[in-house]
Amino acid sequence: MVKLYAINILYKGPNAGRWLKSAYELGTFSYFQRGSVQEFMAFVSKTMVERTMSCARQSVKEGEYMCHVYVRADNLAGVVVSDHDYPHRVSHTLLSKVLDDFAAKISPTIWPTATESAIDFPQLKAYLAKYQNPREADALTKMQEDLDETTIILHNTIEAVLERGEKLDDLVAKSENLSIQSKAFYKTARKTNSCCSLTS
Repeated sequence: MVKLYAINILYKGPNAGRWLKSAYELGTFSYFQRGSVQEFMAFVSKTMVERTMSCARQSVKEGEYMCHVYVRADNLAGVVVSDHDYPHRVSHTLLSKVLDDFAAKISPTIWPTATESAIDFPQLKAYLAKYQNPREADALTKMQEDLDETTIILHNTIEAVLERGEKLDDLVAKSENLSIQSKAFYKTARKTNSCCSLTS
């Protein structure tokens, strides 16, 4: 069964990505893995937004996951984390819809300074639940035919997106957003070559 794990909304500021809202569905992971998996997905999402230019879309494979990123011209950014079987086109169409909806409800004037807890956007959880089944997005995909003309850059590893000389292992080690437990989880998963795999 195809899986949609997360939808994250960030603001791409001049120095870093700022969290605005996120929703996760991690029921397929063991209870003890969920915190680390969520932290790692958040870390990768933020890293991807920071490495994606405005008005650009990218899809990146990272272990068991696909991370689909869209940064709009106004620097509102979205990330969908799914498994490899979830259709890329649906992920990017969903990102467009979510960001349009968010921008219509949450004033752009607060994006650069808002905190996630201060933003009321319950629709994100509803989107995550509704689009677990990509067939639900068929009408949405037809509606957004303009997306067909958009180039989505596909990368086979997150390293392809990082700046020259940067390594994911180094970013994980330096990150203040990842707990010691999540860093250990990442290292163990890297060694077994199944980062955050679905086996519980």
